[in-house]
Amino acid sequence: MNAFDVRRTVFREDHDMFRTTARRFIERECVPRQDQWNEAGRVDRETWLKAGREGLLCVSMAPEYGGGGGDFGHSAVMVEEMARAGLVGVSFSLHSDIVAPYIERLGTDEQKSRWLPDVSAGRTILAVAMTEPGTGSDLKAIRTTAVRDGDEYAINGSKTFISSGLNCDLVMVVCKTDPAAGAKGVSLIMVEANRAGFRRGRKLQKVGQPAADTAELFFDEVRVPVANRLGEENKGFSYLMHDLAQERFILTLGAACTLERLLGITIEYVKGRRAFNQTVWDFQNTRFKLADIKTQAVAVRTLVDHYLGEHMRRRLTSEESAVAKLFATETLWRCIDEMVQLHGGYGYMLDYPIARAFADMRVTRVYGGTSEVMRELISRKL
Repeated sequence: MNAFDVRRTVFREDHDMFRTTARRFIERECVPRQDQWNEAGRVDRETWLKAGREGLLCVSMAPEYGGGGGDFGHSAVMVEEMARAGLVGVSFSLHSDIVAPYIERLGTDEQKSRWLPDVSAGRTILAVAMTEPGTGSDLKAIRTTAVRDGDEYAINGSKTFISSGLNCDLVMVVCKTDPAAGAKGVSLIMVEANRAGFRRGRKLQKVGQPAADTAELFFDEVRVPVANRLGEENKGFSYLMHDLAQERFILTLGAACTLERLLGITIEYVKGRRAFNQTVWDFQNTRFKLADIKTQAVAVRTLVDHYLGEHMRRRLTSEESAVAKLFATETLWRCIDEMVQLHGGYGYMLDYPIARAFADMRVTRVYGGTSEVMRELISRKL
């Protein structure tokens, strides 16, 4: 569905051309497989390889490493098209726009040449291991350690809520290299999933997003070369703070498109559903509710496109990203609840997209930093 009379000026012609390519691939290769992925609890490897061959992974990465050579606008198009199609649990953006940029920005020439071509091709699937049992959003409190032993680190600890935890081949692990230093003792270390001592735990049973292979990861004396560290030792926390703004904004992009898609679905439903000898649309309450939701969808779209333009010019701040995520995800959730109500009993049936979204989208107020954390970040600048 369109952006509800909001004329979008943030994208260029090359972005529009890429959108056509992305939409065709998603409709051909992804949409028909969503139910299969939900049942399997993960996205199949062949789809990752197909996406790589089509140039849909790492679209903003430098071509010398197999990337598309685009900008964040191309990444945004991919996020939007996934949301427009209603795909959930497909972690292409986590791989391409959240984890891979750490390697490209912080990696040495040797690291980038070693890892990124396979990452761009979909042969190597990336994950990031930050969250631990009991720590939540408090990255300073992580307990996973990486102890230096000559030219190696020995990593011990556990992580939870790890997206792509079952599929991943290469994990960026957030570790304490100086446990006594708090935030100033954090480092980022890449760990290959075939190393001795690395173990995947159970696939976590979530309320929604069944296709997302969210899992626990365990590190038992996992030894990796010092050459696997990204950037300087003990500088990991500042690196994370630098890149979290983009992660949060990616979630915002998806929320905006999801709201628009669900509004379109709900309008179509109420115009066809009859009750008391008229359609549900004929009730003034229905039309007024939907007018309110449209107004909120337009407000989200306007805000998101403004900040998208800022981020494409590399001017988006952490505070602005927090504002965007808080507003978009909180608005999305309020509106989904209203749209479930307009569906009546069918709104609670998982065969209907609105019920599926009710389960899948609740987490948007939690992951990438909870709404409470966003409010804390915003309030610090007041």
